[in-house]
Amino acid sequence: MMILLMLLLQTTPVAPIVKGTALPPPGTEEAQVMVPVAALLRAIETSDRAAALAATLPEGTITATRTGPDGAPQRRTLRWADWAAQLTPEQGPVAEKQGTPAIEIDDHAAMVWAPYTVTVAGKPVQCGYNLFDVVRGAAGWKILNVTYSARTEGCTS
Repeated sequence: MMILLMLLLQTTPVAPIVKGTALPPPGTEEAQVMVPVAALLRAIETSDRAAALAATLPEGTITATRTGPDGAPQRRTLRWADWAAQLTPEQGPVAEKQGTPAIEIDDHAAMVWAPYTVTVAGKPVQCGYNLFDVVRGAAGWKILNVTYSARTEGCTS
């Protein structure tokens, strides 16, 4: 019993990252981190390859994770140029609506974690969570990597 008490006293509670915290106010460092994220989401909606590549770093990747038909985890990773080459207008307007993000920054590295839903012609077709790795360089904040979960069930617009 005494050992348990001693262990509990040694543990410093740390608050977890809160999902869906409020958007950062304009002019904050968090707002600056969100600039390339917002630009990438706009590029998806407009199928603008050049805008997508302008918001990202060429050495980075985008990785989709999902559960396959057999229940096994699946993963697909592409370099940004290869991914952007696949941006084409869909049948109907495509929109990726992102929920309120959790943003963490340390020096020149940042993380953005947020739920998302993709709709085509107003109908939800995919949802999950985006994890953006954003880094600051001479040109400001850019997206290095995105990893996202993708599912087709339980999505709402």
